[in-house]
Amino acid sequence: MVWLPLPFGANRPMYWWMSELGFHVLTLAWVVLWWRGDVKVTPAFKMARISLWLAGFFLVFVALQIWGKIPNITSLDAHATENQWLKSLMMFEAFGLSLLLIRSHRRVYLWAITLLLAGTFQAVYGTLIAITGSDVIWDKVNHAGGSATGTFVNRNHFAGYLEMTLAIGLGLLIAHLESSSANTWREHLRRITKTLLGPKVQIRVCLALMVIGLILSHSRMGNTAFFASMLIAGMIGLLLFRNSGRGVVFLFGSLIVIDIFLMGAFFGIDKLQERIEKTDIKQEQRFEAAALTLNIIKDYPVGGTGLGTYYTAFPLYRSENISIFYDHAHNDIVEFVSELGLLGITPLALIWLLSFYHSIMVQVRRRSQLMKAVGFAATMAMIAIFIHSWTDFNLQISANAVTFMIILALPYVAATVNRQSGQSHRRPEDSPSTR
Repeated sequence: MVWLPLPFGANRPMYWWMSELGFHVLTLAWVVLWWRGDVKVTPAFKMARISLWLAGFFLVFVALQIWGKIPNITSLDAHATENQWLKSLMMFEAFGLSLLLIRSHRRVYLWAITLLLAGTFQAVYGTLIAITGSDVIWDKVNHAGGSATGTFVNRNHFAGYLEMTLAIGLGLLIAHLESSSANTWREHLRRITKTLLGPKVQIRVCLALMVIGLILSHSRMGNTAFFASMLIAGMIGLLLFRNSGRGVVFLFGSLIVIDIFLMGAFFGIDKLQERIEKTDIKQEQRFEAAALTLNIIKDYPVGGTGLGTYYTAFPLYRSENISIFYDHAHNDIVEFVSELGLLGITPLALIWLLSFYHSIMVQVRRRSQLMKAVGFAATMAMIAIFIHSWTDFNLQISANAVTFMIILALPYVAATVNRQSGQSHRRPEDSPSTR
């Protein structure tokens, strides 16, 4: 998780091949350990069997596109589809390994902390680039023009990554909320002292740094998706977190007031606001490109043009108003449908819907504050990426796509981890397994 975004979001063949190799080795290692009897299939993996079957169907479908012998299920560029098939395999391996390896409260908590720190590093690095005006990311030219990009080349993909890590960070804060109100001044004082000396402040600092990075990205839809998803997931959380409703309201209120109006005033929220106000859909070529992509869907409704073939198919449909080359549609939803058709997009949509359903059910059924918080974080991250996907192509970037697939696995983990354990109702800092 830490490595994936570092080499330009793993959006270069050399880097995503390295990532693919890493996931293949991890998967093979687990299979060998399972064959020897050293590890077992987890309840989360069993619970996600429908999603795993859907993933298998998807991989078979894309293989048929490569084969090209079935009418209406043929890729326009078999080599490009083969590359995307390998990337898809890596992403489903990440999904499966998350179900198999994140199998305790301690591992859930360590996973969340790891992603929080990875997002914080990206935010700090991106902020330094924006403030110093550097035009170099590692050894790659920064084309964002004064905006924060982290180690990504595109500021929108950087923003998409922060949307997910911010959701995890908010989940961690919720996991540390008190489940009951203080009845005495002594209890209030004890809780304040515990907050100042405990992990809440550290997590809060990380969130503040990531919000600054997100604002400095000047990504219009990235910021919109984050705050919209926080509002929607927060409203859901208020309904489901019955014992922590006041704490959730205070948490979101402080994030909006402190981070946006105070920190944003010093780190360029006015520039972001100016970009949003000047947005003219009629002048945005990406919207016209997405509209033209609908013609591809009309011509290839069943099996699509082949996964990864957008840059091959779109030039046949572009108009004279499109002056730049589009290798992606800047709309993940439309691009996936054009490449996969109805048969290919259905299993992906069902995998997302099943994970979203379980993320809600976790918040309803689990007593563990940590598991409920994980359900909230997954809900928020899924909503954020869904919203952002209508104007960008985050899910075409390996680092973001793999991170998203791992998040899709979390609701199953949160629903099954330590289900029968007496620790299931404790907060992270109270559990011996997460100290």
